[in-house]
Formats: sequence, structure tokens, C-alpha cells
Amino acid sequence: MSGSSATHVAAAALIDAQGRVLIAQRPVGKHMAGGWEFPGGKLEPGEDRRAGLARELHEELGITLVAPPRPLIRVRHAYDHGVVLIDMWVVKRYRGEPKGLEAQALRWVSQEELESVELLPADKPIVAALRLPERLSAVSTRDYVLGRLRGVSCDGMADAMAASDAGADFLVLRTELPHAEIRSMCEMIAVPVYVPGLEVVQAWELGATGVVEPR
Repeated sequence: MSGSSATHVAAAALIDAQGRVLIAQRPVGKHMAGGWEFPGGKLEPGEDRRAGLARELHEELGITLVAPPRPLIRVRHAYDHGVVLIDMWVVKRYRGEPKGLEAQALRWVSQEELESVELLPADKPIVAALRLPERLSAVSTRDYVLGRLRGVSCDGMADAMAASDAGADFLVLRTELPHAEIRSMCEMIAVPVYVPGLEVVQAWELGATGVVEPR
């Protein structure tokens, strides 16, 4: 999920105390002006993804992150004007009241309303992923089904790559792996990954979207 031909973007689903999600309308003068999207923007060359997300949210909305964001999903989409690669995060803890500092309109919507908003095409796969929980409970079957999303259990990198290539919507590791291997897996695989044996924030710091807690 990397490549010099793609514009690399860090974006966030900013969620308030009522569970609503913030979306922003692209202002006049930008590509696809008038379309709604998740706040964020282009990473600078060599910039760390988390640092770029924090910078973009501060510049665009005037807020400051006060806790690690939750990695969610990576989406690659080809527009007529070029390819975009979106690193998507969930942000629940921040300081400040979001404001449209770049002349963009802002709107808080519920998860249900988000389904019907005219989001930009690249953002649409993110809506389903936002329904994934931070914690999963282990089950005896190979597949997990959460709404329209299908998760697949896997044992390691090769297994995870194969499941992702076969169309799994998220992956659930069966066994604990070294942190370096988890980090590498999450950097290479676009879909959400759940890991056992870690606290949620530890998992997020390694790039996983959540943890699996055996019953």
C-alpha cells in the first residue's frame, strides 16, 4: 500500500461524546469542491503518519491530539486527477473545539447518517470499517462476520497477506507475535488487524486497530 505515484493522505474520523463523526466539505478552488470528506490532508515527504495526522488536524481544525489515535484502514483510490492513498485513523481524545480554519464547512453526523452522506468515493469504504469495535472476542470458527464485514483468522505474515489478497475485510491473529512482526504486518496490510495479548493502546501504537480477547 505504498508508492511514489500516490498522494499519501492522513485523515481522521473525529468522534465526539455523543458518538457523532465530523465531516468536512471541500471548499471552492479545490479538486471535487463541494464534496464531503473526513478531515485530514497530504503528508509531507518523509513525515511520520501520526505526526502528519496531528499536524493536519491542528492546521485544518485547530485541535490538538491528547492521546494516541486508533489506526483503522488504508484506502487506495484512483481519481481522474491521480491516485490517493488514505491512512485513516479514529480520534476520540483531543483538545479544542473543531473549527473550519481553511474555509471548509463542518458537519457532525451520526453513524447512521454517515451511510447516506455524499462522501467522496475514496472515503466510502471507511464508513463500514468505522463500525468495527476496538475489542473482539475469540470464536471457534475461522471467519468473523460483523455486519457486512468478514474477518479471517490468521497465524502470521504469509497467512495474513493471503487473507487480505483474498478479500478479507479485517484480520484476527490467533497467536501472539513479536511486536516488530506486528508492526511490519500492519504497515504492509491495508485492512484492520486485531491482535491478542496486548492492551488496546499498545496495539494502536504498533498499527493494529484493536485487540482480540479470548473467552
